[in-house]
Amino acid sequence: MSDLRVLVAGGGSWGTTVANLAAHNSPTTLWARDAETVEAINKNHRNPRYLPDFELHPDLVATNDLEAAVTDTDLLVLGVPTGAFRATCERIAVNLRPWVPVVSLAKGFEPDTRLRMTQIIEQVLPGRPVGVLAGPNLAKEIMAGHPAGAVVALTDENIATRLQQVFSTRSFRVFIHHDVVGCELGGALKNVYAIAAGTVEGKQLGDNARAAVITRGLAELIDLGSKMGGEPLTLAGLAGMGDLMATCISPQSRNSSVGRQLGEGMSMEDILSGMDQVAEGVKAAKVVKELAKEHDVFMPIAEQVYAVCWEGKNPDFAAEDLMQGRLGHE
Repeated sequence: MSDLRVLVAGGGSWGTTVANLAAHNSPTTLWARDAETVEAINKNHRNPRYLPDFELHPDLVATNDLEAAVTDTDLLVLGVPTGAFRATCERIAVNLRPWVPVVSLAKGFEPDTRLRMTQIIEQVLPGRPVGVLAGPNLAKEIMAGHPAGAVVALTDENIATRLQQVFSTRSFRVFIHHDVVGCELGGALKNVYAIAAGTVEGKQLGDNARAAVITRGLAELIDLGSKMGGEPLTLAGLAGMGDLMATCISPQSRNSSVGRQLGEGMSMEDILSGMDQVAEGVKAAKVVKELAKEHDVFMPIAEQVYAVCWEGKNPDFAAEDLMQGRLGHE
């Protein structure tokens, strides 16, 4: 057991899962807004709202006092949604010590600024080592002890190696990586293509169509990600292709579920009103459309996901729009 004190901010399914992993290796505290969730974790070792069927590590402690918890932490992990990310960093800024590493779990962009989460950390919490934990990581499978892999990416390899030990367990293998930008972009962009793949499934267009959308989606992801500073091999690895595959094909994926329901004929308003967690791909679709224009990248699938999510277009784009146009080289 390490003496590195870990604070995970965010009591959703993924934040809770990461806190549970860290509790195997280090003294770990989970911050959650909801007082009932905090009480249930401390008394019953369960998160009844997001992971009711899984028992958490007995040493995991929960709190709803963020400012106090930040004061003596040695590692801060931010698992809040992108919409709350900046405000959470601002709350933390006064009490977080200067040298403490900050790792983001969030996969998306800040809508107004189009910033990645690590860029927000660098703005609000400057002078601290910043990184991401990313990969094909469905929370319930990890909680069930199924094998999974991820990458922890920081520019400082020594710190990355230390954090690798914090998150690794017998069934959760963590690799280190230097490409923070690529790992973060892979996680943010893949949600858009999970919606696309979900609509194909909802429309019952078949596995060939879904495979084509996923594969061409990966090409778009790599193209834009490379233009924005990520490395192509990173985007073809766990944090890119791996995360894309899991998010596109799993029934546990919130973004794939949004697409599936769109394909079945539900309205976006009804889908979002029935969700108790955030589907980051809906917001990301708007940002990706803007980034594609800014970086002059041709992204027809992302363009159509934007039209479906934001303009009410019929989600049958895989059978219509993507089958049209000039034939050419892949």
